[in-house]
Amino acid sequence: MRFAIHAALASAVATLCSLTLLAQPGTAPPPTRSARDTHVKAEHLIAMRDGTRLHTAVYTPKVCPTGGAPILLQRTPYSASPYGPDTYPQVAGPSREFADEPWVVVYQDVRGRYLSEGEWEEVRPYVPGKTGTQVDESSDTYDTIDWLVKHVPCNNGRVGMWGISYPGFYALAALIDAHPALKAVSPQAPVTDYYLGDDSYHNGAFMLAHNFSFYVQFPPRGPQPQRPQRDTPFEYGTRDGYRFYLQAGSIAEMSRTYGLDKNPYWMQNHAHTSYDDFWKARSIWKHFRNVTPAVLVVGGWYDAEDLSGALRTYRALREQSPKTETHLVMGPWTHGGWARGDGAKTGEMAFGQATGAHYRTEIEHRFFARLLQGTTSAPLPSASIFETGANRWLSADTWPPRATARAYYFAADGTLSTTAPTMTEGRDEYVSDPANPVPLVGVEAIGMPRDYMASDQAFAAKRDDVLVYKSPVLTEDVTVRGPIGVDLHVSTSGTDSDFVVKVLDEAGPGDPQAGKQILVRGEPFRGKFRKSFETPVPFTPGVPDTIRFDLPDVAHTFRAGHRIVVHVQSSWLPLIDRNPQTFTDIPNATPAQFVKATQRVYRQSGKASHVTLPVIGR
Repeated sequence: MRFAIHAALASAVATLCSLTLLAQPGTAPPPTRSARDTHVKAEHLIAMRDGTRLHTAVYTPKVCPTGGAPILLQRTPYSASPYGPDTYPQVAGPSREFADEPWVVVYQDVRGRYLSEGEWEEVRPYVPGKTGTQVDESSDTYDTIDWLVKHVPCNNGRVGMWGISYPGFYALAALIDAHPALKAVSPQAPVTDYYLGDDSYHNGAFMLAHNFSFYVQFPPRGPQPQRPQRDTPFEYGTRDGYRFYLQAGSIAEMSRTYGLDKNPYWMQNHAHTSYDDFWKARSIWKHFRNVTPAVLVVGGWYDAEDLSGALRTYRALREQSPKTETHLVMGPWTHGGWARGDGAKTGEMAFGQATGAHYRTEIEHRFFARLLQGTTSAPLPSASIFETGANRWLSADTWPPRATARAYYFAADGTLSTTAPTMTEGRDEYVSDPANPVPLVGVEAIGMPRDYMASDQAFAAKRDDVLVYKSPVLTEDVTVRGPIGVDLHVSTSGTDSDFVVKVLDEAGPGDPQAGKQILVRGEPFRGKFRKSFETPVPFTPGVPDTIRFDLPDVAHTFRAGHRIVVHVQSSWLPLIDRNPQTFTDIPNATPAQFVKATQRVYRQSGKASHVTLPVIGR
């Protein structure tokens, strides 16, 4: 597929030509009124097909426009508060950009949460071919929309949905067997597959700090509806999260110490450490055939929770439902960062523009207004992508674009080479010690900083248990768009080991970022899943083996004068749980099973470890 760049820029970027530059961001004026000024609130218990009633808060415009107003619906497990007929949020809707317009805005507690009846189930599986009173989240959404369009005053019969993170999962469920009135849906950082790269597991490694901090504040509700209880923040007793998680011991010990062994949602992660039938039943992306609403998928390049969910959703929709109007937006944001703030900076990265304001005004609002209000604005491009490094918005007909696969081989003396090795022997090694794991960030932090994906990792390059490979100083820009391939040829003295691969951007002398190695993309891989995520197998100590996987997509330009840097290590605490380096049920590993291991990474003919970058242009 061919892409065109605006004529004014064609000569400067001809060699990078694969996407179209978008207009620079604008800024929307702030709303002049609050939700109490603009809406009338009503609360309802809406009966589902099995008789279960779901608490639903409806905010209807005080002044109804001719022809009625569209409905914007969010279904959430995090509370449809504030509760009570005379309590209002400051703003009703996806963002303040919607506040001064007539929209019917609806929030609903999903089944089994807060004031809704029934039993809540984590990522409730979709039930194909439902009959009678069978229910799932798709049927609950259908029944809710059917009631809303028939009973809420001032609605024009058109419904849109949006949701970030877990509410994004409920937006995905709405796409399946969708109600005819549902015209536009925006799943944002959606939970798409908990095991395959979202909140719970990344390549078989458990996302420790994120899940602990979530589940310690997310207990079961109990059988009866109830309002949110006053939260008491969990007391870590320290500001040193690295030390906290190191001293907590195994997952089983941590669970007992902090009462999480009584939280079934936390415990199910440790009862299902492989990609078994439990997780497969919750892989909602496998059911996106014949989707009828238009879809706006949104994600952030620095989303530490659900980056993969957005990318997987877009690809699944394009493959399974190619006739569906589907759009992808990927910006330089942390989890949900597009919905708040100006988006001008994340971690160590500054972008020189208000990316969040641009998204909310020129993309999200425009999407819903065209499809629900009938405005005449042009449709969005299929993909709207922010490219870091170059700091520019791009558009394309699809994502990822065509690119040249360029291998960067691990070479002698800690270098990266674009030439494959010819030597018959070559390797690097380090000792990985579970009692002294590599920290996630080089500063004191209690858990997983939201912006760690844009952090400086130069501190790790100084450790003996981190291998570092650097390219020569770049003489021209290298633009990378798409997933980064990883091919590792390794051996271990243990029977299981993790291998973490990080791709970083190192600026040269004279640059404000000189001396820093800024993370572009990094992921762990739990070695025992190198054959499949369903069936783990041990390593044979000392015997070379192969690990191949992809780092999630990037859109990044390494500038001339910079270096491309790769780190390889075998721990990353507290981002992921510690691998004892013994083949075992890791959540229940005993202290004696946590052992040091010598890790070897091979860089020789026939065992040429490397990363593959999807390079645009030469």
